[in-house]
Amino acid sequence: MRIRVAAAALSGAVVLSALALPAAAQASERQAASTKLSTFAPKTVHPNDSLGNTKFTDAVINGGKAIVLGTTAKRSVTVTYTASNESGIALTEAFLWQGTDSSNTDDITGSLGTDDDPSCTESTTDIGVYSCKAVFNINPAVDFKDNGVAGTWKLFLGAWDLYANAGYDDNVATTAIKKFSTLTANATPEPVKKGKTITVTGKLARADWSTGKYAGYGSQSAKLQFRKKGSSTYTTLKTVRTSSTGALKTTTKATVDGYYRYVFAGTPTTAASTAPGDFVDVK
Repeated sequence: MRIRVAAAALSGAVVLSALALPAAAQASERQAASTKLSTFAPKTVHPNDSLGNTKFTDAVINGGKAIVLGTTAKRSVTVTYTASNESGIALTEAFLWQGTDSSNTDDITGSLGTDDDPSCTESTTDIGVYSCKAVFNINPAVDFKDNGVAGTWKLFLGAWDLYANAGYDDNVATTAIKKFSTLTANATPEPVKKGKTITVTGKLARADWSTGKYAGYGSQSAKLQFRKKGSSTYTTLKTVRTSSTGALKTTTKATVDGYYRYVFAGTPTTAASTAPGDFVDVK
């Protein structure tokens, strides 16, 4: 991701030069994002505070939904917000960040910037009120290799007015960035005699951003559900806990033809998932 930096004023208007960081290392870009955040936020201002005359409101991240990332698929995440300043606004910037204090790079554990500056359109009826949109192009294989963890992330918004005065709010809104999960189910034997026991196995795994692979998700609860053939409704039979490697295994009695599946409700760091139903023919 390219991080933009501010330049100087010219003829009474703020001119911002887009200085792209060297393309040498993504780690350098992430460090630059952290540095930019800490530059915006003076050390005299407390965390989760704001500074300047620009006010940011009505921020919505990813349509209000969690940002779910696998290991390789890139995601474009849109953030919309309103920026207001009677002195006008020359430019705004947006960051997603994780940590405790945006004014100190040591306290920023994760940071994501936008490739391009957010686009803002001034209201035709309210002077100094702008509707803005920022787009984060996230590549989990690169941006999360060693940058932040799954969980709660905050939205940092900054702006320069037409007189080159800077302002910011480091906690305009929050979002959950979660790991994508996979879930399987396999019921055996097939076919089976009525009243006999069947074994339903499966595995719960989730994205591991540090390795770029999926790893078993241990000590998690999953529901075993059954849907009778011809029905559209699943019923929960029991709750099963995954092993340390994410494996699932339990038994149940087979009474009629139908489909068995596992359902994982998700956690604050991992998205929910549902295994495809596995059909068992009862003789």
